[in-house]
Amino acid sequence: MSVTQETIDQFVEYIKLQVFDDRYIDRQEEKRILEEGIKMGIGIEKGLAIIRQVVIEKGYGLEREIEEQAKKLLQRFAADGKVDRKEFDDAFEMFKQEVNGKLKDDEIKRRLKQIMLDNGWQAKEGGLFGSKWFSAIK
Repeated sequence: MSVTQETIDQFVEYIKLQVFDDRYIDRQEEKRILEEGIKMGIGIEKGLAIIRQVVIEKGYGLEREIEEQAKKLLQRFAADGKVDRKEFDDAFEMFKQEVNGKLKDDEIKRRLKQIMLDNGWQAKEGGLFGSKWFSAIK
């Protein structure tokens, strides 16, 4: 089934409406947008491509892609299996900038910590004068 340009344009406007207030698409919003696209006759793959295109063109944040960027950055930092505080803070700043103020600092740190835990990367903390910065993230 072929989707008309008019339908695609309608879908793009729907996406813009969903992010009008915060310029950020979390996973739940992304799912709702895709569900609306399916109702319009747009498949999931085409819907995802359109969402990505709108996000890039308008400078919106897309939660799934931001987390993937953070994972790649942390992976680069964790070449030796460990991430130090400065590297974590760099990943935090990137994440914070991309979410357009949608998430609080504590939530961003929790998500980054979870990415590290999920991938088996350790934090460089402690030592003679070090702090327990990573352990302190709740």
